[in-house]
Amino acid sequence: MKQWYESLFENYGQKYDKECYVQGTLGECDFIEQELDYDKSLKIIDVGCGTGRHSIELTKRGYRVTGIDLSESQLAWARQKAKQSGLKIDFQKHDARNLPFDGKFDAAIMLCEGGFPLMETDEMNFEILKNVTRALKDKGKFIFTTLNGLFPLYHSVTKLSESQGNENRTIYKSNTFDLMTLRDHNTAVFEDDAGNKKELECDERYYVPSEITWLLKTLGYKKIDILGAKLGAFSRKDKLTPEDFEMLVVAEK
Repeated sequence: MKQWYESLFENYGQKYDKECYVQGTLGECDFIEQELDYDKSLKIIDVGCGTGRHSIELTKRGYRVTGIDLSESQLAWARQKAKQSGLKIDFQKHDARNLPFDGKFDAAIMLCEGGFPLMETDEMNFEILKNVTRALKDKGKFIFTTLNGLFPLYHSVTKLSESQGNENRTIYKSNTFDLMTLRDHNTAVFEDDAGNKKELECDERYYVPSEITWLLKTLGYKKIDILGAKLGAFSRKDKLTPEDFEMLVVAEK
């Protein structure tokens, strides 16, 4: 049986690219470039690359990127977009819980919930962090965003969804946030690229900063910075607050 995150991304590339939360690509890539000291010799893996928006933009800027995703449909759209831009990008289908790479990349990015933290169990989410870490060379850098547990402890996730006015948006409703597990169970209502209305039961894990720090420390990261994640405007100046729906994590081995 398919999990909700597999069903969500079937035939949902073009509509996905119109969602309000994926409009910050340029600013996010500016931050990534800054973090990599503009070193275009570095090899980057884009985990949960989806429709390839970060992979494509970074390739345009001269970086070598390998994009991996679980969704063949999303990858097909990513390949099509890359081709239209005259770019050759290595997009591969892989499950982030079981990657075939060992010490191959200088940097990893995993943005906009690219796999982590959508898995059914905490162990599976940890497997993603472990596999990405294994794919990195010594002194490699891992830049990712994940759901900020401070947000639902202070706010309603439903209200946030309603406040993001966008006619193409996915609507999340009947949220029940479990304080014991920091999991949010909600129903996503959206339309796929063929115009079919879909309704999916979702289950997402929110993390508090201390959990992320501990998980990354156990994987051997020496330096871990957790920041606020403003859409399209990532910055080291932004401290994480309960107002941030996502946190931005920069970790170095």
